[in-house]
Amino acid sequence: MRALICGSFAFDNIMVFHDRFKNHILPDKVHILNVCFLVPEMRREFGGCAGNIAYNLNLLGDGALPMGTVGEDFGPYAAWMDKCGVDRRHVRQIEGTFTAQAFVTTDMDDNQITAFHPGAMNQAHLSKVSEANGVTVGMVSPDGREAMVQHAAQFAEAGIPFIFDPGQGLPMFDGGEILRFIEQADWLTVNDYEWQMIQQRTGLGEKQLTERLRALIVTRGGEGSAICTNSKRYVIPAAKAASAEDPTGCGDAYRAGLLYGLMHDLDWETTGRLAALMGAIKIEKHGTQNHFLEREAIFARFQEEFGYSISATNAN
Repeated sequence: MRALICGSFAFDNIMVFHDRFKNHILPDKVHILNVCFLVPEMRREFGGCAGNIAYNLNLLGDGALPMGTVGEDFGPYAAWMDKCGVDRRHVRQIEGTFTAQAFVTTDMDDNQITAFHPGAMNQAHLSKVSEANGVTVGMVSPDGREAMVQHAAQFAEAGIPFIFDPGQGLPMFDGGEILRFIEQADWLTVNDYEWQMIQQRTGLGEKQLTERLRALIVTRGGEGSAICTNSKRYVIPAAKAASAEDPTGCGDAYRAGLLYGLMHDLDWETTGRLAALMGAIKIEKHGTQNHFLEREAIFARFQEEFGYSISATNAN
């Protein structure tokens, strides 16, 4: 079974300013703002939704096929994917571009200033779902606008069930466009804020939107998540984390758990709990792809956390 994960690849450049922005930004001079922050700490992480989700699904031992576009600077990321055993046959390099990059500066009050360069991501629509063989489930995650539109349509036309995961790409679409995605998709996964935005933009409530889907999955951070089908609402508890180091990428880890559950026809209670556990494992490490556990260790931790094992008996 293979999952085709359409979405972004990005370098996350994380910098720490050892002071507070408010001490250097004059409120009455913001119209002529010209500031420079010395950032002695910096790290560069491999990220992007497709890359993160594929990394986590690979930890679970399943066939992840990430699809996205990258720039001429992708070499170190490509080497990392090869080292981790993540298939990159559908990662397309665009000449004359940079890989998408985020530049994040955080101060001592945890305020952030972020600049994002989409780079090659804007050409993601050049890749087609039909280029991938043996795909049993798909995902449309944040990417270039045209790519998200086209890939959703291509999954639907091919009869491949897929998850719509709009994430930070949600503001690019109006209510009618969001409804079109939902009508094409089998499952919708969003965080609580995104869910409120979808209801506001479409003018429809939970019941009306869930009727158009096989399931709606809403994550709520430390409060767990909810999985809603036409017949039942499942309340999924958050999994315990040894420490909370960095929440960045937890949503992507959660989505890898969802994909695993769908690929193995697990029941929703088990699928949701595995997804929650993947998020907890991720939060224990800085960065989005710096956590590592063998598949057997993940399943052992699942049994310890929830009191039962993942097996064929969990099938729907």
